Formats: sequence, C-alpha cells, structure tokens
Amino acid sequence: MFQKFYSVMIAKDRWFLILRGLGNTLLISLCALAIGTILGCIFALCRISKSKTLNIIANIYTTIIRGIPMATQLMIFYFVVFSPMGLSNALVVAIIAFGINSGAYCTEIFRAGIQSVDRGQIEAGRSLGLNWWKTFTRIVVPQAFKTILPTYTSEFITLIKETSVASFIAVVDLQKACDNIRNSTYNAWIPLLSCAAIYLCLTLGLTRLFGILEKKISAGDKR
Repeated sequence: MFQKFYSVMIAKDRWFLILRGLGNTLLISLCALAIGTILGCIFALCRISKSKTLNIIANIYTTIIRGIPMATQLMIFYFVVFSPMGLSNALVVAIIAFGINSGAYCTEIFRAGIQSVDRGQIEAGRSLGLNWWKTFTRIVVPQAFKTILPTYTSEFITLIKETSVASFIAVVDLQKACDNIRNSTYNAWIPLLSCAAIYLCLTLGLTRLFGILEKKISAGDKR
C-alpha cells in the first residue's frame, strides 16, 4: 500500500506538484477573501444607505454575481473580459474573479450583521455626541463582527473549495495538480482521495481556528 502511494504521489517529485497546487489554492483563496471583504464592506454600506442609486447598484451586483455559477463567471472574466484587454495571467484573473464573487456574498453577510445591531444602541451613541462614523466603528462594527464571524468562516471555507474550478482557465491549483498526477500515472483513486484528504484537512483546520477565535470573543463578553 505504502509502496503504491509512494510510486504515485512521491516518486519523480510529484509531491512538488501537490505543494505548488496547494500554494496556488491558498494564494487564490486568501487574496480573493481580502478583495471580497473590501468589496463586501463597500457594497454593504451601499445596501444600507438611504441613497436609492447606491442601493440599486449594490443590489444588481449581488443579484448577478450570486445568480451565476462560479465556473461560468471565471471563464467570462478570463475569455470575455480580461483576455481581450491583454491580461492573460490566469492566476491573477482567478484571484480577481473569485474576489468579486466572494464580495457579493460578503456584502449580504456584512449587511445582515450590521442590521442585526439594535437601533437603540445606535441612537444612544448619537445621543452621547458621537458622529455617524464613530458610532458605526465603535458601536456597530464590534457587535456586528461577533454576529457575522460564523458565516464569514463558512464563506472562507466555501471559497477554498470553490477554487477547485480554477483549472478551467489552466490554473494549476490543488485539484489540477492531483488531476495531472492521475493522468500521468493512470491511477485515479490515490490522487483523488489524497486531494480530498488535503481539502478536508484545510477546512477542518480553519473551522477549528475560527472556533477558537469565536470562543475567545465570547469569553471576553462574559468578563
């Protein structure tokens, strides 16, 4: 059994393909989450804004992005949007595409978190002489963060798993690396099960880390 695993996954430096693919998967996920978080904050504020124009723009963005499959979006960004503009770096396009997709989901996560804060606390902050920005950053954001953390964690985990379609535009991510090994060794079950195990370890590890963070935040509330 070990000899078979070694010949398929380790021999001829195939482990380096896995390492490279895993690195690309994590790079795409982390950068996309950063972009998605920024876009989510901007469009969440637009969604709760009293401006109808900003509200409509944010609503169109979230509706379109959340209504189209990620694989389709990825290919549209690569073949229709960026390739004609001269941007052919598949990894960069993948980061942008996944970031824009994540931003739509983060928008709704952040909007729900902000609106979950009791209106009375906002009014209390304003009555103490705080302006809108200070009330938002010192009263609304800390409470909203506790509310959105579990859902935000789920978005990050989902994002990591969704990067498996990055190979549609020839990005060598973890899934593509394992698929290349499968093609070169004519062995399907070892590469695919290894790929599944790595994804599972990533998601379980992140779930555990965010769980610890959530407990520490909850413990701080009790003190």
